Amino acid sequence: MSVDVFLKAVRGLPEVTEADSFGGMTGFRVHGKGFCYLNEADGIILLKATREEQEALVAEAPEVFSPSWSSGRFAWLEIDLGKVDPEELGELVTEGWRLSAPKRLADTLPAPSAP
Repeated sequence: MSVDVFLKAVRGLPEVTEADSFGGMTGFRVHGKGFCYLNEADGIILLKATREEQEALVAEAPEVFSPSWSSGRFAWLEIDLGKVDPEELGELVTEGWRLSAPKRLADTLPAPSAP
């Protein structure tokens, strides 16, 4: 997936703001809560997830997903942009956004479809 395609997806979510962040990354927030960080130079994304989702994705595709840090009920995934499926990344970015957005705002997007 290209950086441009990723940026189009994340910027298309409601009320997302972006700003320079730690380590030269671009941070994406919704209502002041960070949910995604882009390291464009390395083609890496850090994305907010649940602990369970982090564990499952890393076990399923360790060449694409790596564990980053975790705190409380959330964990962060490191994702290789060059190896991730674009559709899957779109779903993961939306879910990361939902984990940070206020409920009234999160409810404005359709619920994810069941597998």
